[in-house]
Amino acid sequence: MAPWPPFGLHLLLAPLLLLLLLSPLPSLPFSGSRHFSASNTTFNHLALAPGRGTLYVGAVNRLFQLSPELQLEVTAVTGPVVDSPDCVPFRDPAECPQARLTDNANQLLLVSNRTQELVACGQVRQGVCEKRRLGDVATVLYQAEDPGDGQFVAANTPGVATVGLVVPLPDRDLLLVARGLAGKLSAGVPPLSVRQLAGPQSFSSEGLGRLVVGDFSDYNNSYVAAFANARFAYFVFHRRGARAQAEYRSYVARVCLGDANLYSYVEVPLACQGQGLIQAAFLTSGTLLGVFASGLSGARTALCAFPLAELDGSMERTRRLCYTAGGWGPSGTEEATVEYGVTSRCDTLPPDSPESYPCGDEHTPSPIAGRQPLEAQPLLQVGQPVSAVAALEVDGRTIAFLGDTQGQLHKVFVNSSQGQVYHSQQVGPPGAAISPDLLVDSSGSHLYVLTAQQVARVPVATCSQFPDCPSCLQARDPLCGWCILQGRCTQKGQCQRATLPRQWLWSYKEDSRCLHVQSLQPAQQPRQEQGQVTLSVLWLPTLAEDEYFHCAFGDYDSLALVQGPHVACATPPQDQLPLNPPGTDHITLPLALMFEDVAVATTNFSFYDCSTIQALEVAAPCRACVSSPWRCHWCPQSSQCIHGEHCPDGERTVYSTQEEDIQAHGPGACPQVEGLAGPNLVPVGWDIGLALHVRNLQYFRGLPASYNCWLELPGKLQRLPASLQETAGDRDRDGGAGLIHCQAQKFHPSTSQWELPVPIYVTRGETQRLDNARTLHVTLYDCAVGHPDCSHCQAANRSLGCLWCSDSQPGCRYERLCPPGAVQLLCPMPSIKAIEPLTGPPEGGLALTILGSNLGRTFADVQDAVSVAGRPCSPDPSRYRTSARIVCVTSPAPNGTTGPVQVAIKSRLPGISAQHFTYQDPILLSLSPQWGPQAGGTQLTIHGQHLQTGDNISAFVGGQACPILEPMCPEAIVCRTMPQAMPGEAAVLVVFGHAERKLLTSPFRYTANPRLLAAEPSVSFRGGGRLIRVRGTGLDTVWQPLLSVWLEAEEKVQALGNSNPRRTCGDPAAGRQTCVQLAEGLLQCSTICSVNSSSLLLCRSPAVPDGAHPKRVFFALDNVHVDFASASGGQDFRYQPNPYLAPLSREGPSHPYRLKPGHVLDVEGEGLNLGISKEEVRVHIGDGECLVKTLTLTHLYCEPPPQAPQAANGSSALPQFVVSRQLDGGRGMCVCVCACVCTLQATQAQDPTPQVQMGNVRLALGPVQYEAEPMLPAFPVEAQVGLGMGAAVLIAAVLLLTLMYRHKSKQALRDYQKVLFQLENLETGVGDQCRKEFTDLMTEMTDLSSDLEASGIPFLDYHTYAERAFFPGHGGCPLQPKLQGPGEEGRHTTVCQGLTQLSNLLNSKLFLLTLIHTLEEQPSFSQRDRCHVASLLSLALHGKLEYLTDIMKTLLSNLAAHYVRKNPKLMLRRTETMVEKLLTNWLSICLYSFLREVAGEPLYMLFRAIQYQVDKGPVDAVTGKAKRTLNDSHLLREDVEFRPLTLMVLVGPRAGGDAGGSEVQRVPARVLDTDTITQVKEKVLDQVYKGTPFSQRPLVYALDLEWRSGLAGHLTLSDEDLTSVTQNRWKRLNTLQHYKVPDGATVGLIPQLHGGGGAVSQSLAQSCPSGENIPMLEDGEEGGVRLWHLVKATEEPEGAKARRSSLRERERARAKAIPEIYLTRLLSMKGTLQKFVDDTFQAILSVSRPVPLAVKYLFDFLDELAEKHGIEDPETLHIWKTNSLLLRFWVNALKNPQLIFDVHVSDNVDAILAVIAQTFIDACTISEHKVGRDSPVNKLLYAREIPRYKQMVEKYYLDIRRSSPASYQEMNCALAELSGNYTSAPHCLEALQELYNHIHRYYDQIISALEEDPVGQKMQLACRLQQIAALVENKVTDL
Repeated sequence: MAPWPPFGLHLLLAPLLLLLLLSPLPSLPFSGSRHFSASNTTFNHLALAPGRGTLYVGAVNRLFQLSPELQLEVTAVTGPVVDSPDCVPFRDPAECPQARLTDNANQLLLVSNRTQELVACGQVRQGVCEKRRLGDVATVLYQAEDPGDGQFVAANTPGVATVGLVVPLPDRDLLLVARGLAGKLSAGVPPLSVRQLAGPQSFSSEGLGRLVVGDFSDYNNSYVAAFANARFAYFVFHRRGARAQAEYRSYVARVCLGDANLYSYVEVPLACQGQGLIQAAFLTSGTLLGVFASGLSGARTALCAFPLAELDGSMERTRRLCYTAGGWGPSGTEEATVEYGVTSRCDTLPPDSPESYPCGDEHTPSPIAGRQPLEAQPLLQVGQPVSAVAALEVDGRTIAFLGDTQGQLHKVFVNSSQGQVYHSQQVGPPGAAISPDLLVDSSGSHLYVLTAQQVARVPVATCSQFPDCPSCLQARDPLCGWCILQGRCTQKGQCQRATLPRQWLWSYKEDSRCLHVQSLQPAQQPRQEQGQVTLSVLWLPTLAEDEYFHCAFGDYDSLALVQGPHVACATPPQDQLPLNPPGTDHITLPLALMFEDVAVATTNFSFYDCSTIQALEVAAPCRACVSSPWRCHWCPQSSQCIHGEHCPDGERTVYSTQEEDIQAHGPGACPQVEGLAGPNLVPVGWDIGLALHVRNLQYFRGLPASYNCWLELPGKLQRLPASLQETAGDRDRDGGAGLIHCQAQKFHPSTSQWELPVPIYVTRGETQRLDNARTLHVTLYDCAVGHPDCSHCQAANRSLGCLWCSDSQPGCRYERLCPPGAVQLLCPMPSIKAIEPLTGPPEGGLALTILGSNLGRTFADVQDAVSVAGRPCSPDPSRYRTSARIVCVTSPAPNGTTGPVQVAIKSRLPGISAQHFTYQDPILLSLSPQWGPQAGGTQLTIHGQHLQTGDNISAFVGGQACPILEPMCPEAIVCRTMPQAMPGEAAVLVVFGHAERKLLTSPFRYTANPRLLAAEPSVSFRGGGRLIRVRGTGLDTVWQPLLSVWLEAEEKVQALGNSNPRRTCGDPAAGRQTCVQLAEGLLQCSTICSVNSSSLLLCRSPAVPDGAHPKRVFFALDNVHVDFASASGGQDFRYQPNPYLAPLSREGPSHPYRLKPGHVLDVEGEGLNLGISKEEVRVHIGDGECLVKTLTLTHLYCEPPPQAPQAANGSSALPQFVVSRQLDGGRGMCVCVCACVCTLQATQAQDPTPQVQMGNVRLALGPVQYEAEPMLPAFPVEAQVGLGMGAAVLIAAVLLLTLMYRHKSKQALRDYQKVLFQLENLETGVGDQCRKEFTDLMTEMTDLSSDLEASGIPFLDYHTYAERAFFPGHGGCPLQPKLQGPGEEGRHTTVCQGLTQLSNLLNSKLFLLTLIHTLEEQPSFSQRDRCHVASLLSLALHGKLEYLTDIMKTLLSNLAAHYVRKNPKLMLRRTETMVEKLLTNWLSICLYSFLREVAGEPLYMLFRAIQYQVDKGPVDAVTGKAKRTLNDSHLLREDVEFRPLTLMVLVGPRAGGDAGGSEVQRVPARVLDTDTITQVKEKVLDQVYKGTPFSQRPLVYALDLEWRSGLAGHLTLSDEDLTSVTQNRWKRLNTLQHYKVPDGATVGLIPQLHGGGGAVSQSLAQSCPSGENIPMLEDGEEGGVRLWHLVKATEEPEGAKARRSSLRERERARAKAIPEIYLTRLLSMKGTLQKFVDDTFQAILSVSRPVPLAVKYLFDFLDELAEKHGIEDPETLHIWKTNSLLLRFWVNALKNPQLIFDVHVSDNVDAILAVIAQTFIDACTISEHKVGRDSPVNKLLYAREIPRYKQMVEKYYLDIRRSSPASYQEMNCALAELSGNYTSAPHCLEALQELYNHIHRYYDQIISALEEDPVGQKMQLACRLQQIAALVENKVTDL
């Protein structure tokens, strides 16, 4: 079979493409049997051959054949193909000029088992299919050479889903295919069709069933999945219900498998309670599983199950009602109907019809749709979007698999009425959605998961990963269980004996518990013995007769004897046991009950060794032996711990605690020392003997022995011989009690301590130690330690016997060590060494600390003994320290009281302090700073007097603690504020002990946190010091702004400065640069910024030490930390390497550089401009400056002083050469900080050695010298005389000329000075006027905002807005219904029917595109006609915006292809084609809500601000020129005197008659005395009806203005009357000034009594307002008289000018000499309106709110067009976006607010808006905005702002490009919502009639075009148009 012609070239390249595709596969990240991926390939679909297990992957331009283990077997190339979705399949590319190389995405992939064929359908060639061999997909079995429209199968758009089934019938296979609406040529393809798979016309639907749809776009079916069981095929989809139902619903449709005509088609809605549309579905044997989400976004997901029996029952009920009951249910509601706009209807067939025709027939209704949804409760709620579902039934259990849009697979156990996620895993790449093709292999063991990048083979169950029984059961995997005798976690089918009881444990079975050993007998055993152990194990599985269990003790095995639940095993012998671990008395081995090599149950078993216990417990070996957990006994005589029954050789035994039936058992029976017989206190230095109680010594009776006492002194072990004294009466009893007497001894420890515990024990002989019943020790104490004075000594415990001994060496001693006469019983007087604090508040309550000696023995001694400055002081018992410290609370005392502290203890002289305590009153005076940020961190200084009062001082600000910084000074307290919840004032409180002082005069004010808006520059040298300008708000509230950098150091970098410097009173401010060490090894370097203003900080970049890397650069504004990138708009701060400067002399640094006068100094280096700009550099040579001319990367050029300057230090050295950076380019004040300093010095004796400092880097440049100029030879005397005379003559001539010139220039100078004075006054006036006007305007706008809250912005309703946008310039009602003439009533119905058919025909994309192209090809079809037809189409298709959008995109693609061949930058420049007008209308529709919600308010405020400003100044009613305008052509260039007036307007029901009624209100109205009467009426109407839309106001020419003075004085005012002044054929219009109307006059509006006027109410808005401006008065001649208002239209004759004599007229004449002076009025107007212009542009160009979806969708489409046509020039794309949105829509909205609002736009307002719109246009252009002296004034006005607006436009485009793409579904959903806004429009038929009129003009050309199109012929489009013509105009056709 010949290949397709377009494929010829690509098939030749197929081997090369295969090689390129497969070559990178070995290096793919996913390899082996679990993953498959292909580079640069997107996967679409997955299919599985059931019998062979082969996997097939449909991808873009590829088909892959994989083994079950995902090994690549075969690859087939399917694209790219030369194709176009707008063309039917063609052989010759010339048949489709628009064809391009197109990727072929796979749309359908199915397996036919009968014929062993693979059905693959791509998107190209209108979705035709091909058949390939299953065993080798590279072999094509069938491919249609010239497919007809009946063979168009799949959707030709990748975003539209296509699903299908291969249905096996007894004699053949059929193909069922369902697809959504897509593309230009898809309108005739049914959504569901039956197609043949065999024969020459494979895939054709001829003669087979198809779902007939009246208008597919009305329903927009979107198919989700297709399934089949033994009887039926099911299709799951969602759609909307034709025109009447815009809401989408979920459906499932069913047809019989053998029904080739679709007579059996039935669909019913599905509803998952509380959820939205179905996203994925799967059919199990008895259940349909569906995943539902709320809306198309799928943010929330639920799993619902619909039993198949209920689903089929619902369909049968629906079918029965439609067959037999006309679709009506028993309740009288319609429950079944025939859908899709076909002629069939539900019928009343015989009752047995459903049974007689189970799959329908020709006469049965079809297609049937149920109205009642089948509902189900959610089984499971999932928090993320789910895109795929599959299920598996194993052993009666249903396992569902859910794939989400983030590449995760969730396994769900569906148990009865609920689902449970038991496992989730990441399968695909994060963020990659799992495809709906989720397949389970034929064995049910693996799942194939498809994403766009890979295919994964995932095990259904991973039981093997659970190593033991508990983890297996805890995993709760319903497919896994514990196979006991296999010892592993398996599926039930993998466990050999799973069907037998107690063999396979399942976690969901209640009695499934892992086997374990419940008990052991014995629990342990001596390692020296071998015995038997019995295990108790419940639920042990039963074995066969020839099978057995065995026990494993570690590596030792023994046979197990099983008797019921008991298992007996022999223990290993001693030589088979490992040694005990060091420091233990046993070893524990694992004991396992084994079946073969599988451990069935495990536990631990211990083998112990009694002989090792005594070595582990030296202090009490006997007690440790008998109390151990083992069965060990103690032999006292031999000191051995043994196992067994008793001690050997008849030795008496102390038995184990476990031997409870023997008397001598347990630790109480051991020979032991019970304790000391006397006190355990032993004085140091005195002989004393010790005695200890012992018992149970009867075991040693009759045996000779000696006893010793042992004391463990520090550093040595001291032995004391001891003797045993048996207690009287105990010798004959078996008690063995007695006393051990240790030999008396003096103790002198090596360390002096007040108390020293010393352990003591007793041995029998030298080594046999008696047990200590408890820890025993004696305490050695030394009276001299810790008792420095008499009071301390006497306060010691009397039982210790310590006395104060006052001999030659006074001290505290043991009583027997002090001579009797030296004992001192009465202590000396108290001694006070220090008191603190020395001051306190007069209120008292201060805790005063007194330090000294002999301050009492007990608290009772000092309780009432303390006075301070003569006032009692109450001691605190809890803080009293014997003899050394008293803490007392002071009493109140008068301010200024001072005196010593006195402690008077009874019977002793009082102790008096040398220091005095003073009562002083702390006073708070002021605060600095007085405000700080809400975040806290402000260093607050509280100024006052006596602030260092007391030592317990705390500060509070607004209830929040303010931690005080050390030290506290008498005149100031410094604290740091804490964060505050809200801004506001906070009182400052300082607490001195219990005394509070509040600063009432100046509270601290918390301000809003500072915000940083910009920071630049963003680069600096590592040496730092570069000036950073930071702009923001609230910056002056920061106490100490810092610019900080965190550094990571490779090595330890020394910090500069102290991390916590201690401040002293009067310290200077901290340095400007500090580096401190932080945690985690970070270093922080900071510089202090200076606050220039509330909006500007000046910071120096911190220096970065060598070896450190910047990690974070941020601003620390007290407690507010802002990253530099956040402040600079995303630009990170960068550090560049320090610059390098080469020596000036190339001969070396020691040779001088000779500088010649007049030469430029060239300093070479590297990286000179990486961190600095030329403007920041200052170069100084001595006291002169070297002007920097150029700074490049490698050179610095500067112009030195012409003469050698003086040295800067005044020495004889050559001047220094200094390069520094300018702090501020501001006016006159330049502070130079070390930034770049080059120093060149020299002396007369030696050449200079220059030093260069750039930041903190200093480099030597070598010496430099100025070269002196050579002396010229002597000048001759004769020449000197001649030269002098010549110079004298020349000077005389110059003087003469100068005098003549001076005389001539004086007059010009006087004139110039006058003009200059006038300009200076004008400049001052303009500034003052701008400020005043802006203040007035903001006040007015504030009032307007409050009015708008009540009345709202007068937006046009949507219908009016759309008609004005579609048909500009056609008035308010562009589509008025035509009045029917006589005899036309009968044809009205026929015409309406024809227009309805025309509406349906427009839904054919081929017809509509052919119509548009044909009309545009006609020469007589004007541009106006094109716009009109485009608007008619927009109106007719408004209810189907998705379709209209598709048409517009197709036409835009064609337009782009056209302009790419010419000049792409010209596309969309004008509205010359229908698609450009369609785009304008489409944007108007989509942006209406954005206008109302976002941009409308600033746009309306701008309009009102302009109107208000214009009305404040005089406007000439004849010429239209105004004093206040932005348009110089409308500028009134005259000084017109005017006076503002306020008129009181009578408003109310009786305002037209007597003004005395109570209902009449007086409304003030602002006017000018120079206003004409019509202008006054307009202003009065504006202010009286300011909350009323313009269309609902009375017309100005329907009313008269009546001036009322008193009760009877009524005067009707008019522009022209008998009082009008006429002079020299010029008639002046009457003004309020003419009528001499005073300020505050009362006026009323009355209906006109002439000129067709009537009541005011009759002049309100008519049904069709014109929307046009009322023309201004003409200045033409009427009867030879010309009208004028403020100025005359032409100049007066010269004779009239000569007669001007008044001073004012002369001034006016001088002003006219330079009329440009009045252009400053434009500046004043511009400055006043600037805020409103900025707000409007910001609203249009800001993305702070979500950008309108339509804008993002349009821009993405334009990006796609540019990429498609290979356009990489960003300027072209910028022009496209500008032309499509900003210039097409927003400029129109700016210039014509009446298109959006119900307002009247005057000529002056229109002229101003034109200037603003032109500014917006200039901002959208890419070309540089250059202005000069010849530029128009309007462009000069905004010359400074346009670059800023350009940046806004560029950022707007960039932000939109970076935002998340607008999906096809989101846009369609939004368009569907918008479609309903115009469905009830009254003029749709009129629009269709107008459209038909245009069709009628070119009827023959359109018919010819339709008949020439082959697809149009097949769709009979020309015939349908002829039928419409016959109905609409009774045209005779060929039908």
